[in-house]
Amino acid sequence: MDAMECLLGRQSTPAANLAEPTPSDDEILELLQAAMRAPDHAALRPWRFLAIRGERRRALGDIFADSLARRNPGATAEDVEKARGKPVRAPLVLAVWAKITENHPKVPTIEQVIATGAAAQNFLNALHARGYQAIWVTGAPCYDEYVKGSLGLAPKDALVGFIHIGTMKKGTAPKKKRPDPAEFLQTW
Repeated sequence: MDAMECLLGRQSTPAANLAEPTPSDDEILELLQAAMRAPDHAALRPWRFLAIRGERRRALGDIFADSLARRNPGATAEDVEKARGKPVRAPLVLAVWAKITENHPKVPTIEQVIATGAAAQNFLNALHARGYQAIWVTGAPCYDEYVKGSLGLAPKDALVGFIHIGTMKKGTAPKKKRPDPAEFLQTW
């Protein structure tokens, strides 16, 4: 598949539809080469990745459950268990964050977060090119200081999401209809 076909064919696959096999640790390092090509003002390389497999996904689920209970003491037991189950739906989860260099004279925090987002997207495209499926998940855990601290992030760092990775459980996903790009382009 050529580069354009790859880019136009990539789409998110729900985590519940993902199964083994996943990329090996060596393959993840190879795929991360694409992430390293993201635009990066002043070569700060703010992106960081944490691979979470096996029982560590359950530990992440416990962190998510504790996080929800802390944020929302009125959360139902069902809601807490749902939060606990999110990381175990896919066989591999990659946490992605920006290691922020505060008060940089040329690169504000937002540019460091954007660069990390671009690295994550490059990684998603590399996964697709290799035949894997994934979904980039955000939500309340990404913005929760308890979750960040539990994963070893500094308070200043920005957790940009969790990429759930695997292989489609059965068949192929139906192609999602995409909007017309002309609806999003303006000329000035």
